[in-house]
Amino acid sequence: MSALADLRKDWPALEFADWAPTAQTLHMWTQIVGKVRMALTPAVNHWWHVPLYVSPRGLTTTAIPDGARTFEIEFNFLDHRLDITCSDGGAQHFALTPMAVADFHAELMAALARIGVAPRIWTTPCEVPAPIPFEQDRLHRSYDAEAVSRFFRVLVQVDRVMKVFRGRFLGKCSPVHFFWGSFDLAVTRFSGRPAPPHPGSAILPASVSGEAYSHEAMSVGFWPGDAGHEALFYAYAYPEPAGFPDAATTRSGRYEPELGEFVLPYAAVREAHAPDYAILGFFQRAYEAAADLAGWPRDALERRAP
Repeated sequence: MSALADLRKDWPALEFADWAPTAQTLHMWTQIVGKVRMALTPAVNHWWHVPLYVSPRGLTTTAIPDGARTFEIEFNFLDHRLDITCSDGGAQHFALTPMAVADFHAELMAALARIGVAPRIWTTPCEVPAPIPFEQDRLHRSYDAEAVSRFFRVLVQVDRVMKVFRGRFLGKCSPVHFFWGSFDLAVTRFSGRPAPPHPGSAILPASVSGEAYSHEAMSVGFWPGDAGHEALFYAYAYPEPAGFPDAATTRSGRYEPELGEFVLPYAAVREAHAPDYAILGFFQRAYEAAADLAGWPRDALERRAP
């Protein structure tokens, strides 16, 4: 196989229109699983007890406490199965196939009950317009296994590259994590200084955003898109320093006022000779612009190459 063919296999096409019904359904499924984690996990700053994580098989909660034991819920995108495993040896699983969100919700809660786990979650989806309570949602019911496999392969690559970016920072930094509300993979660097109260938005109330953005931050990530946007990499700062829209990237990426972010289309990365370097360069240039304009103490925060 040629090097170009290897590259295309590692970075497959991900046009949102090609898997929109499945993406919308999977978004709701991840919200259900994520809310189970959130309900049972002790709170961590910036909502870091909420996200999922990329695993060798898919997306996982990691260990969730339940009394004296722990359990894990994992979307296994290799075998297209939801796996639940418990530290006392209990286990449940069911196939990921086309099913309504309401049926997925019922199946998951029944599987958890069989191993003695009984979470109470708020069943209204977060960060989406016109949310439908999970137990009532029969609109979203698609599961294209091949499309999900492509999405998972992209997540594996992006997670790997984003961990390189994270490792270059000595200051406070989030894990690389998958936020099921916004349905994106993100990592956030912090300057160490408090930030002004975040005002929130129509789909993210200030009661949530205030904790997420309590300190001056710069975030980068990957979002698979929606009906109005292509899959893309993004970078933004809070609070956004004066001059940031004009300062960050020159060789790649563009500032999107609608999003308040610099964006780099996934399609452009996929066509790049070296996708890893294209992503890291985009992230680094945006970070340097945000940090320099805001006066971050970069010498104390960055790991210098030997």
